[in-house]
Order: sequence, then C-alpha cells, then structure tokens
Amino acid sequence: MSVLTAIMLASSPAHAAMSDWADNQGGRMRLVALAPDGQDHIRAALQIEPAPGWITYWREPGESGIPPQVSPAPNGGVALAKMSFPVPKPITVGAIQEIGYDAPVTFPLDFRVEGKQPAKLELTAFIGLCKDICIPFQAELSLPLSTAGQSTPHEQALLDAADASLPQAPAPDFTVESHSLSADAKTLSLRLTLPEASGDAPLVYVTGPAGYVFFKQANGRRDGKTFATDIAIGKLPKNYDIKGKSWGILVIDGEHAMETTLAFE
Repeated sequence: MSVLTAIMLASSPAHAAMSDWADNQGGRMRLVALAPDGQDHIRAALQIEPAPGWITYWREPGESGIPPQVSPAPNGGVALAKMSFPVPKPITVGAIQEIGYDAPVTFPLDFRVEGKQPAKLELTAFIGLCKDICIPFQAELSLPLSTAGQSTPHEQALLDAADASLPQAPAPDFTVESHSLSADAKTLSLRLTLPEASGDAPLVYVTGPAGYVFFKQANGRRDGKTFATDIAIGKLPKNYDIKGKSWGILVIDGEHAMETTLAFE
C-alpha cells in the first residue's frame, strides 16, 4: 500500500461547541467539545467520517495503517488526559489484516485544564485514511470554549453516543479468567468468560508494547460461556522484559465487547 507524503492542513473555528470540518479526499474530521466542568476537565471528541470505500484506524492499526493521534497546541492551556476508542472491526486488504473503521467514528477525548481556563481549545489531529492508497491527514482544529451555562444538546448527544460505542469494562459474565505467557514469550494462553453460551470464536486483540498488537489465534475452544485460546505473540522489542508490565486486551463476542488489562508479575 503506497503512502502519499503530502499532508493536508486545515484550520477553522466554528460556533462554540463544534469546529468546521477539515476535508481530505479520503474523508473529513472535526472537533467537538463542551465547556470545562467543575473539575477542570473538558469533555470532547474527534469525529471522523471516511469517504465511501475508505477506512481509518483503531489505536493499533494491525499489520498496516496509521493510528490516530491528538496533540493539544503547545502552551494551549490543556493536556490530553485520555483518548478512547470505539469497538473496531477487522478489515482485510489483500493479504494484510488491519483493525479499524469503515464508517463514521467518534473518538471521545478528555482534556484537563492546566492553569487558567483558555478561551479556545486548539489541537492537532493526525489520522490515516486508506483505500487503494493510504493518505496521512493532519488538521489543526480550533474552537472557542462554550460557557458552562450554554445549551449544547446536539453536542451532548453526539458525545453520549460516542461513549456508548466504547467497549464495556469487565463484568462477572464477561471477563478474563486467566492469562499466561509461555516461557519463550511466543504464546499467550487465555481463558475467558463470555456473555453468550454459544457462537463463533470471539475476536481477541492483545496490545503489547506501543506499536504492537497480537490477534492470531490457535487452539480455540468454546465450552458454553467459557472460551480458551492461544494468541501467537510476534517479535517483541529487543531485550523486552515483560515482568511488571501490563498489556491491553479487547474481546469482541458478537454484539458484545469488553476491554481490560493483563498484568504480568
């Protein structure tokens, strides 16, 4: 898959809670934000709409692709506390396995005010939009921060819908019962409790060190609501020591999705 070197820039403020769209041949994106709350947090989101036939990516894109990045403007008065990712889907491009979205997606953002509340929320968003080619798409997004008493029902609904699209936290009926890494660090064995007693094997994405995601399964066995599988662990960074580290795991079982961490002692 070829990559264009040109990066598209856009900057345009709009009304108090939503920026104008920044456009690219592969799609468009914009910033949505509410007024800072009483704890100096700003609830926001990056909204992306790929053009028909185009895709964008999850936080670890798979065997190819560009993960989304959001960077507050230097000296902009805010820090990014958290970026969340709705449930993605597997996407096959030729022989390449990717993880992402082929429809509009909204990434929830949580900013923390540092010092005096800024008049504007300014950031740089960098994503990949891919079809026959993959285009890096960068936009400078800015919008005035609304006042706390301003009514923003449309933006509130958009952010609520984005939160509803996130994987759930572990629960007694959907969790990781056990996990263990083989001595040669080549196989991660998992035992899961799933919400349904029947169905196909769930999708499992394990995110290790930054830039690494593992999802190739072997020996999958579903017995009622229990599922056991082995995840092939590819090449890790040189001299990587897993002791004391935590990896992420996302399990997608039909219409259900759960995300948590795996701690390695």
